[in-house]
Parts: sequence; structure tokens; C-alpha cells
Amino acid sequence: MNLISPEIPGLVWAYRFIPGESRCQRIAADSSIDNLSGGDGWVWLHLALSDARTPGLIERISNLPQAAIATLTSHDTQAAITVSEDVVHGTLVDFERTFDEVTKTIGWLHFAVSDKIIITTRLHPLRSIDRVKAAVEKSTKCNRPIDLFEMLVVEFQRTLITLVLELTEELNVIEDHVYGEAGHRQQPGLAPLRRTVVRLHRHLRTILALLRRAGASEEDEVPPGFIDAAERLSDRLEAVDRDVFALQERARLLHEEIDSKIPSETNRHLYILSLMTAFLLPPTLVTGFFGMNTGALPFADGSGTLYAALIIAFSMGLAWLILRRIGIL
Repeated sequence: MNLISPEIPGLVWAYRFIPGESRCQRIAADSSIDNLSGGDGWVWLHLALSDARTPGLIERISNLPQAAIATLTSHDTQAAITVSEDVVHGTLVDFERTFDEVTKTIGWLHFAVSDKIIITTRLHPLRSIDRVKAAVEKSTKCNRPIDLFEMLVVEFQRTLITLVLELTEELNVIEDHVYGEAGHRQQPGLAPLRRTVVRLHRHLRTILALLRRAGASEEDEVPPGFIDAAERLSDRLEAVDRDVFALQERARLLHEEIDSKIPSETNRHLYILSLMTAFLLPPTLVTGFFGMNTGALPFADGSGTLYAALIIAFSMGLAWLILRRIGIL
């Protein structure tokens, strides 16, 4: 990675794909800009939006329409897929990663695909696009830029499947906790899990709708192969969206189960409090009677502590018998 290259500022990596060759050619970070726009085949250029010079570079090396350039240089956090002037551009959802671990934080990948170049930009490192990079370095099967775009979405779908399995395991643990002896007194991780699943489902539905709309374009309005790729990607994302929706429903039902237990738990606490009040009321009357500041009280001349304790114990026993007789205990 070379984010301070004077020739290609903001460059994360760049590859040249030549049809008929089994491997792509990596473009060095210190190469000139002419190496990006000239030569045989087509180019994948991946840039970092953290470099303020990236927008100027995109305008210099590409003949993309202004709408596509605006998409590549934006910091939008909403999924989008648009077709304009034979170029497909938009924003896809992905997951951020750090140097030593992957996260569940949602990130955003901006892209623009034409018949000669595919440009992707991001603010933070992303999980799926790094896997695509590793795959094309081993052996590329991308004859067109749209094939690489399809690889990006397919890799995101695989990442989603892995995440759904992880969230399912977490939800299983929470269910065991809720239906166990601990009840609902703790809800470890349920709120973050529901928030993640709801956001994923929302973004997936948006991407699916946009893919279908873009796939309905005329063939001469999109890069070659995009309509067929959009149909395949829609089927893939539809399948994983059903899994995400099922997970969302499980989390919702679990939350409702927890909410339904709260009134029962509250009633149980009130029941215990009422019993404590019933048991302590007679002793309170006894102690209040002996604590009155009046004359001629019984046992005032001698030691009345023993008698008071006996009366308290007798009153508590009588209260227990009465509660047992009327069926409260």
C-alpha cells in the first residue's frame, strides 16, 4: 500500500487484466498515471478516500461521468446502484476489518464499472474486497470488469453467510440463557445482535431492489454482461436475505418472550413484598404498642422484652396461618 505516492495518490492497489492470461499483472505503486489509462486489457484500481488527493486522481485517469465520480468520492452510508452513460456505479455494504481481526462494523464500498476499468474506493479497510484481491492474485477468471464486480458481490454474500452463522450461535446462547433458570434478568448481546440484523436486512433489501431495477435496463445502456450478472447476484442475495430475515424474526420473538416475562417477574416481586408486609404488620403493631409514651402499660414495671418477643412470634405465626387458610401461601 502506498498512500503517499506522488504519481498515484491514495492508491491501495491496482491490477491489469489481459484476456487470455491466467494471472493478472499488479501495477506498482510508483508507476505513472499513464500505466493506468494505457495498455492492453482493463484495470482494477482500488483507492483510499482517506487521501484528499483521490478525487483529483479519479478525474484525471478516467472518462467516467460526473455522477460516477461523485459516487466514488462520496462518503455516503446508503446502498445505491445506478446506471448512467454505459457505467454502473454505486455503493455496496461490506464489513470493516482491522490489522489483526475482522469486525461486525458495517463499512461502505464505492464502485464504478465500465467496459475498460473498474474503480473501487473505501474509507476503511473492508473484509470482502481483501478476499477478492487474494483470489485474483492466485488465479483470475475475470475477462471483463463486470466479472470482477460480480466477484465482489459474491464474496460479500459469502461473508454474510459466515456472519449469519456467527449470529445464530450467539442467538442460541441468548435463548438458552433466557429460557434457563436465570430468566430475563440479563440480556447479553441481544440488543446489539438485533441492531446488526435489522441493518443487514434493510441494506440487503435495498441492494436487491436496486439490482433488479438496474438489471431491467437496456443492454446498450450497461456494460456487457451486467444484466446476466445482476440476475445471478439477485438470486444469491435473495437466498441469504431469507436467512437474515429468519434470524431477525427469531431475535424479535426472543425479545417479545423477554418482554412477556417482565410482568410475571414484577408480579412475583409484588407478591413477595405483599407477604413480607403481611408478616411484618403484626410485629409492627406490637412494637408500636409497647413504644407508646403513655402510663400503665403492661410489663412496664418489670422486664417485658421476653413477653414482647413472644407476642411478636405469636402474631407472625397467626398471620402465617391466616394466609395459609385463605390460600395465599
